Amino acid sequence: MQGGKQPSPEHPISVEPANARIVVRLNGSTVAESANALVLREAALPPVYYIPRAEIDMDALSASDTQTHCPYKGDASYFSARDGNAKDVAWSYEDPFDLVRMIKGYLAFYPNRVDSIETSPLA
Repeated sequence: MQGGKQPSPEHPISVEPANARIVVRLNGSTVAESANALVLREAALPPVYYIPRAEIDMDALSASDTQTHCPYKGDASYFSARDGNAKDVAWSYEDPFDLVRMIKGYLAFYPNRVDSIETSPLA
């Protein structure tokens, strides 16, 4: 999708391969494990890992009614734990702006809403 605010020196955005193994645990189980994640860096915010949907146990998640809009990335859809124990643990840009189109088909997880997000360098 075209559009969105453009990054600037005051609000830079970059997306690149994470070059790390990312493991996400939720409710005591591994819900994502990937060596193909992307890392998005935006302004002064902490880096965010985006994991390919194919490397996520989507059966452990269910779509939420929550939606938000980012002027730089587009409209985000959210996912909660299917068992109802954790709300809006992950989000995805189903049709991101061109600037970050490479995150389409990926999900990101909130570190404070899952058990853990572990990173380790690729061998």
